[in-house]
Amino acid sequence: MSMTYSVKEIFYTLQGEGRHSGRPAVFCRFAGCNFWSGREQDRAAADCNFCDTDFIGTDGQNGGKFSTAESLADAVQKIWGGAGGKPFIVCTGGEPLMQLDSALITALQGRGFVVAVETNGSLPCPPELDWVCVSPKNLDKLVQTSGDELKLVYPQDAVGPDDVAHLDFAHFYLQPLDEAGADHRAATVQYCLAHPRWQLSLQSHKILGID
Repeated sequence: MSMTYSVKEIFYTLQGEGRHSGRPAVFCRFAGCNFWSGREQDRAAADCNFCDTDFIGTDGQNGGKFSTAESLADAVQKIWGGAGGKPFIVCTGGEPLMQLDSALITALQGRGFVVAVETNGSLPCPPELDWVCVSPKNLDKLVQTSGDELKLVYPQDAVGPDDVAHLDFAHFYLQPLDEAGADHRAATVQYCLAHPRWQLSLQSHKILGID
């Protein structure tokens, strides 16, 4: 059965976080999430109550509904355009693995893209993915326990570094929680210094004022 993909937005920018920070990338933000409805009235009870992203609907830049993997891959290719280099796409959300499937990954790879995902880890990753970044929010629902990069928002109530440091990832990043009225950067730096397995990830796109 074919998948209709609901995409909030597609845009070209620099990856701001984690291992590929600073790398030019197309971001494809899928609509919907299994940890939060996206409505403010539901935030307090959500599995991820600190999300800073609008993933509701398909009304963002270059967003829409795509009836085939090929049509969405064509749209992504147009956004990269003639930039040259090795095309890189970050599939994000919301929770991208509610929609991202093998057919779409293969279609993107057929157009030369290295395909990365940023996921909460509650759904298994298709094996075709080139780069898997998991950002855990709920230990009880964490099923993707291996990958290339684990990027933990710090501090959060549900998951601490000790809960996930044993998992099978090549790189471990700690990223300060972006919270109004609080600055967690110093505490995150101190944790990394005391636990050198962890590297600091900053949201450089926010620091630079880019998308």
